[in-house]
Amino acid sequence: MEKTTTNPTCYCGKPRNPEKVELQCGLCNGWFHERCVSCYLGSCLACMTSYAFVCKNCHPSGIESFMKKPATFTQMCLTAVANLSILYPEKRLFSKDKDIVPFIDKHWESLTATPRKTKTAWHNTVMKTMSKESELFLHIEELASDPCYSLRNKDLSVIGPNYKDFKLADMQAQPPPSRVSKRKAVNEKQSELTPPVGKSRSKDPLATSRFVPSGMPLDHPYNKDGYRYILVESDPHTPGRQAFEESMESQLNKPMMVPARFYRLFICNHVMLAVQDRASQLKISEDRMSVVGDKGYSLVRATHGVNRGSWYFEVNIDDMPVDSATRIGWSQHLGNLQAPLGYDKFGYSWRSLKGTKFHESRGKHFAEEGYKKGDIVGFYIHLPTPAETDRLIPPSYKDKVSLTGF
Repeated sequence: MEKTTTNPTCYCGKPRNPEKVELQCGLCNGWFHERCVSCYLGSCLACMTSYAFVCKNCHPSGIESFMKKPATFTQMCLTAVANLSILYPEKRLFSKDKDIVPFIDKHWESLTATPRKTKTAWHNTVMKTMSKESELFLHIEELASDPCYSLRNKDLSVIGPNYKDFKLADMQAQPPPSRVSKRKAVNEKQSELTPPVGKSRSKDPLATSRFVPSGMPLDHPYNKDGYRYILVESDPHTPGRQAFEESMESQLNKPMMVPARFYRLFICNHVMLAVQDRASQLKISEDRMSVVGDKGYSLVRATHGVNRGSWYFEVNIDDMPVDSATRIGWSQHLGNLQAPLGYDKFGYSWRSLKGTKFHESRGKHFAEEGYKKGDIVGFYIHLPTPAETDRLIPPSYKDKVSLTGF
């Protein structure tokens, strides 16, 4: 797909606002407001440049694709000074120690996909980078120990990602090849894979962790009988994390177990289909809003659950071949993934065939007819609020034996 020569505006048709978070498409070069983008973005800042984004108008599948990339210190400093100029428009210069370094340290995860550095040696790297990049920054050394900087070009609309030689294939997540295909590729193209003598292999830092547009890793394991997997993210606020990372750097060649307390549960901003909480034979779309199955009854759940109140969702039946059927409804966490919804006591479903409802594998008449291709099916549930919420979790006794009567 070639880049278009036009520079379209956002889906909403409104003009740009460089002081807010905006994303530039790598194919059409159009700018899109954060509030108008539907895919998962995570934590973002205005004027950031270390990312790759394709709008739904340019993507072949009609969905947006977003991926953060490791940023250089030049990119991080540029984004930091630009945001400081937005936050403090009355200031002309920004101190390295009082403004720039604290901003980068506070927003590290938003600026780059590179892990946070534990040592403070990068503070001097910031000063060297900004002093060297004279085309981007104005350097005024009022104090030798604390230099001040500002943007040479005050126009924030010119700040954007470098999309030179950008290709859509660089962002598309490809499934890992099988062992047979790996061996075949090595045998057939051994000469192409062997680098010339004296040259090192170039390694793509993102090649080992491909992500789908929703931000979930492609090789996330599936929940199985007796095993449940959840996606976690690094928790920068955990006490003792910096000391542990420093000890890891001093023992690089020794295997070490990372404590679980250094991570926290990753919660998506949007309700989607869970890539890990599903049967392995089901196929989830890149936007995680559609599911396809052709190998018998199996189950997939959503990323979020409910435990009280009134809730409603709708499902579009895009396709349903002859002699096929679906069961849609509500499932608890312990529902069997390798069985139809309503197979056990943890699921309640409505079948497309004859409109039968199921619970504990018992079918009962519910509707005069089922649903078919092109229908929109709605599901409503009301869960009362418990009267005594303090009894939902059993009491715990620190350093004492808990005795339970039978």
